Amino acid sequence: MEEKDPDGGPRIASYVAVGDSFTEGLGDEAADGSLIGWADRLAGHLAERCPQTAFSYANLAVRGTVIDEIVEGQVPRARAFRPDLVTFCAGGNDLLRPGGDPDRIADRYERAVAELVPGAGTVVLFTGFDTRGIPLLRRLRGKIATYTAHVRAIADRYGCPVVDLWSMEEVRDRRAWTDDRLHLSSYGHTHVALRAAELLAPRPPGGTTALRPAGPSRMPATRRSDDLQWACEHFVPWVGRRLFGGLPADDARPKRPDLLPF
Repeated sequence: MEEKDPDGGPRIASYVAVGDSFTEGLGDEAADGSLIGWADRLAGHLAERCPQTAFSYANLAVRGTVIDEIVEGQVPRARAFRPDLVTFCAGGNDLLRPGGDPDRIADRYERAVAELVPGAGTVVLFTGFDTRGIPLLRRLRGKIATYTAHVRAIADRYGCPVVDLWSMEEVRDRRAWTDDRLHLSSYGHTHVALRAAELLAPRPPGGTTALRPAGPSRMPATRRSDDLQWACEHFVPWVGRRLFGGLPADDARPKRPDLLPF
C-alpha cells in the first residue's frame, strides 16, 4: 500500500527541480543574497509533511537555459536520482527568442517528459504565464498559449499533474513580479509554491493558507514612456544577453546539484 503523508497525499521523501531561472528562484532573494524561489519553498512544505523521515532535495535549474540545454544537462541527472517527485518547467526562454516555434519546443519537451516519468513517482508540469498585462510580451501571448495547450495535452498523455500558471490570479498582481517584469518576486514565488503544494495534497500544510491575498490587484495600465523605459533597461538587454552574450560561467551552475537532506 502506498504510504500517505498527514495531509492525505502520497509520501514524498525526495524531490528534484528541473528548469531555468523560474525554478532557480531568480527574484526571490534571502537576506544574505542567496536565491530561494518557489521550488525551495515547496521543498520546505514537503519536508514538513514527512517529519519522521529524511527528506532530500536537489535543484538543478540554471538561469537562461533553453530546453535543449535542460534536456541534455538536467534531465539525465534527475532520472538518475529516481526521486519521488520531479518538477519540470522548460521552454520559456525558447519562446521569448525570435523564431521560437512552440510546436518544435513542445516536441522536445514531450521527449523529456517521456524520459522522466518512468523513473519518478510524480512528474509535475507547468503551463506558461498569461502575458496580456506585460508590454511587448503580450505580443507573444498567442505563442505562449499554443505552448500551454501542448503542455496540458502532454500532461494528459503521461498522467502528470499540472500547475496552471496561466489561470493564477495571484500572478496577475503587480506585487508578484520584480521590476524587470520577467521574473517573479518573493510574493510571486510564494504563491507558486503554495499552488504546487495544494496540487500535491488535498490541503496545504498548516498555516500556508495565510499566504493567499484577500483579492487580486491586477497589473495597472502603464504609460507608454514607462513601457519604453522598461524595454530599454530590462527587456532589450535581456534578449541581447540570451542571443549574443550567453551566461557568465559562474552563473551556469545549479545551486543545489546533489540530492541531499533538506
